[in-house]
Amino acid sequence: MLLHIPALFTADEVARIRNALEQADWADGKVTAGYQSAKAKHNLQLPEGHPLAKEIGSALIERLWSNPRFMSAALPHKVFPPLVNCYREGGNFGFHIDNALRQPRGSHERVRTDLSSTLFLSDPDSYDGGELVIQDTYGVQQVKLSAGDLVLYPGTSLHKVNPVTRGARYAAFFWTQSLVREDSQRALLFEMDNAIQQLTADVPEHPALLQLTGTYHNLLRRWVEV
Repeated sequence: MLLHIPALFTADEVARIRNALEQADWADGKVTAGYQSAKAKHNLQLPEGHPLAKEIGSALIERLWSNPRFMSAALPHKVFPPLVNCYREGGNFGFHIDNALRQPRGSHERVRTDLSSTLFLSDPDSYDGGELVIQDTYGVQQVKLSAGDLVLYPGTSLHKVNPVTRGARYAAFFWTQSLVREDSQRALLFEMDNAIQQLTADVPEHPALLQLTGTYHNLLRRWVEV
């Protein structure tokens, strides 16, 4: 399942974030890549634990935790603290699959990367190239969203970032360990939840709502891992 979540940050908020990023000290993005991924990764990144990355990440997680669409689709259990990267002219990241487990710096707890997310922080007309290309059972998708929008997709997906040929592409990215490990099961629950919400709005007294809601929770009870 690939999901677009729009407008997590306003245009003014993104402009302030981008202004701060333009003045930041960047490190080589290979520092957080696995052995194979490092060969394909050519970008810049704020060091893990950088105050600006922590500020952006905290604000992002706060927005997501109050976003019904993200909560319904991801069913989050743990989230790896968001990181921030930059692709300037020539920057790219070849096809790869994210590491299955991530361990935040200074923590003994590991996060299983069931879901990957990218929050776009640059206006799409401010740079050329830089599309996030995701290949999975739903085919090949090229994603280049408005600043402040987020894309959520399975961590098992083969994906890459096309070379940036003009300007700079800023983004935040992170991984989520879901309460439901399998993407197909999460997708079914997400569709059911959407149907329940639509029926609640259209025919709130319909007797089938109780049965459908009960089925949703019984499936969740069967599939959830805590």
